Amino acid sequence: MRQLLAVAAGLAVLAASACSAPTPPRPAGVAATPTGPATLPAPTGPHPVGTTALHLTDTSRPDPWNPDTEARELKVTLWYPTGQRGGRRAPYMTARESELLMKGSRITGAPYDTLSRTRTNAVEDADPAGRKLPLVVLSPGFTKPVSTLTSLAEDLASRGYVVAGIDHTYESYATTLADGRVAECLACDSDSDPGFGTGVVQGRAADVSFVLDRLTSGWKHSGLIDRSRIAMAGQSIGGAGAVATMVKDSRVRAGIDMDGTTYARIPESGLSRPFMFIGSPQHVPGGRDPSWDRDWKRLSGWKRWIVLSGAEHHSFNDTPLLMGALGVKPPADALPAARAAELTRTYVAAFLDQHLKAQRQPLLQEPSSRHPEVEFCPASCGRS
Repeated sequence: MRQLLAVAAGLAVLAASACSAPTPPRPAGVAATPTGPATLPAPTGPHPVGTTALHLTDTSRPDPWNPDTEARELKVTLWYPTGQRGGRRAPYMTARESELLMKGSRITGAPYDTLSRTRTNAVEDADPAGRKLPLVVLSPGFTKPVSTLTSLAEDLASRGYVVAGIDHTYESYATTLADGRVAECLACDSDSDPGFGTGVVQGRAADVSFVLDRLTSGWKHSGLIDRSRIAMAGQSIGGAGAVATMVKDSRVRAGIDMDGTTYARIPESGLSRPFMFIGSPQHVPGGRDPSWDRDWKRLSGWKRWIVLSGAEHHSFNDTPLLMGALGVKPPADALPAARAAELTRTYVAAFLDQHLKAQRQPLLQEPSSRHPEVEFCPASCGRS
């Protein structure tokens, strides 16, 4: 249920869910003077970070959104540890991608190339370092490019993970393909159709399986990846895609849904691999979105359900970090951008360290006085 808005409601476009449970109206962000280019927070791990982009074509299936295309084209952005500390920092996105994203979101309070000037931390096309590292697949929310998960991706790479972020072509406002064409959001014309969410997550599961095939056997640096240690995390419908992928592909050992209504039904036999829900207060038990209540009962392995007080739907991606540059002021009661990024990075990394690196994490066992915004559900979770 993609919400379109005018510039005065710029925050609502960024902070409302695409394909998520309905959220009651709240005051939109007010226009403010843009602060200049955004700077992503520095990664917290010990390794410098490199990044590169791959353009992959799946000739085994047609594109689900473009009837004129007989194969599925995907852009995959990789982040990984590197020994290279100097070098050109990778662009956050191109000027054209920034323009299309801002226009699609109806944000007009800043120049259309604003997001292309966001400062990242990863060195473009740096040589990877290491071998047999765990792999984390990231999937973004509907209409959003995977670059909106860059802060999380850079942090995980600095901690010793290979991260593969997938741009699901025609499901975001802009994806630059191998020949320079920019694919726009064809799926946006269908998002009110019955069964839309279910179709999207099934397609994303197919995208992920294809990417895993290529990264673990056809990529020149496939030796970087430990095929036995693969996880997936996604925001919004990307989180729903993590559920769908785990149901279909046993290579994904663990999964995280960041504030996404789920659409893929878990079989009655259950899903026994580790899974974590982490979300905003709309996802408390018995809250506005019933899908987590339903799926929680069918998660039969290690599981956690965490809610961050004050979080918005997009507190789990880069959006809050970009609002100042876009000239949008968040609501006064929203979780501050830097804190939202810190909590997301901390709890996602703890989950992955426990389940892909076998490092027990006390942080995941009970509430922490250092993180009072974090509630463990369903036992001690209040309602918003």
